[in-house]
Amino acid sequence: MVSTFPNPASIDLSRVRLAVRSLQPQLVEWRRRLHQKPELGFKEKLTAEFISQKLQEWGIDHQNGIAQTGIVATIKGSKPGTEKVLAIRADMDALPIQELNEVPYCSQHNGVMHACGHDGHTAIALGTAYYLNQHREDFAGTVKIIFQPAEEGPGGAKPMVEAGVLKNPDVDAIIGLHLWNNLPLGMVGVRSGALMAAVELFDCTIFGKGGHGAIPHQTVDSIVVAAQIVNALQTIVARNVNPIDSAVVTVGALHAGTTHNVIADTGSMKGTVRYFNPAYKGFFKQRIEQTIAGICQSHGAKYDLRYQELYPPVINDATMAELVRSQAIEVIETPVGIVPECQTMGGEDMSFFLEEVPGCYFFLGSANPEKDLAYPHHHPRFDFDETALAMGVEIFVRCVEKFFS
Repeated sequence: MVSTFPNPASIDLSRVRLAVRSLQPQLVEWRRRLHQKPELGFKEKLTAEFISQKLQEWGIDHQNGIAQTGIVATIKGSKPGTEKVLAIRADMDALPIQELNEVPYCSQHNGVMHACGHDGHTAIALGTAYYLNQHREDFAGTVKIIFQPAEEGPGGAKPMVEAGVLKNPDVDAIIGLHLWNNLPLGMVGVRSGALMAAVELFDCTIFGKGGHGAIPHQTVDSIVVAAQIVNALQTIVARNVNPIDSAVVTVGALHAGTTHNVIADTGSMKGTVRYFNPAYKGFFKQRIEQTIAGICQSHGAKYDLRYQELYPPVINDATMAELVRSQAIEVIETPVGIVPECQTMGGEDMSFFLEEVPGCYFFLGSANPEKDLAYPHHHPRFDFDETALAMGVEIFVRCVEKFFS
C-alpha cells in the first residue's frame, strides 16, 4: 500500500528523534510520579494539578475543570500553511486494584493503582505538549491535547465532548494511543475500521418462589430459571449474529441460594456484551430481554433487567489510520514492526470522540517478558517497559507535523 502521507523533504527525521529521546528521563519521572498517586475516575485532582502545574510552567495555554477534572491544552504552531486543528487524547484515571509490584514507584494510595497504563498515556501527552511548545516553528495549525478523566468508568469522554472540547477552535481530527501489553515493545497495532468493541452491561434479578429442596413442586426455582437463561444467552451470538461479524455475550456473575436444602426465591446475574459492528446497537438489549422474558414466563417467574449501553465501538477513519501507520513505520525500528489488523473486544470511550470527528486510536506495544514486564492489563502486577514512552511521543509528534504538512 502506497502511503498517502509521504515524508516531505522538509522534515528531518533525526531532528525529531534526538529531541524526543532526550526527554526520556523526564517521561519516566513524570510517569512514575503519576503511578505513585493513582486516582479513580472523576477524582483525578492530584493528577490534574500535576498536569496543570507542568503546562503553566511551560507557558502552555490550557483550561482546567472540564468534565470535573479534565484539562485541554492548546498549542498553536507558528509555521504558515493551515488553520486545521488536530486533537491528541490521553486518559488519566486508575483502577480500584491493590498493587502487588515491589518497585520504588509503587502506588501510595491503598486499593488504587495504574493497572492499565494511563499514567504512561498522560506522561506521553505531557511530553508531546512540551516538545510541540518548544518547536512551534516546525508545524502549522493548532494542536489540542485532551487529558480525559474516568475512561475506566463511568466514562469521561462523552461529558468532555458535551462540554465542547472539540469546539472553539473546531477539531478536524483526533488521535490517541493505548500502551498495550498484549503486544511486545516495538510493535504498533493500527487499523482502519473497528479497533475495539462496543461495551454494554446488564444486571438481571430473577424472582421465583422459595421453598424446601425436597418439595420443589411448591416453588419456582430461581436457580433453574437463571441456569436456563445463561445457556440461552449463548445462542444469541451463535444463531442471531451474522457469522462474518464478531460479538460476545458473557455472564460474569451469577448468585443465588444460601444452603443445601433451600430452593432460592431470587437469583441475580451480571454480564457484558461486546460487538464491533455499529449496526448491532440496540439489538442485544432487545434480544436479551426477549430471552429472559420468555424463560421466566415459561416457569412462572418474574424479572428485573437493567441494561446499559456504555461505550460504542472504536471506529478508526481510514485516512487517519494511514497517517498513524506511515509515521509508526518511521519510529519503530525493531523487526516486529506494525500489526495492521490488530483488534480486541475490549472497549474504550475514545469512541465518543471518534463519533464526532475522524481519527485513529492505536496500540503501542509495551510488554517486555525479559524484564518481567508482561503482566496483562488490570492485573495487580501490571507494569510496562518505559522505553515505549519516547516511542509514543515521537509517533504523536510526527503525526502532528505530517497532518499539517
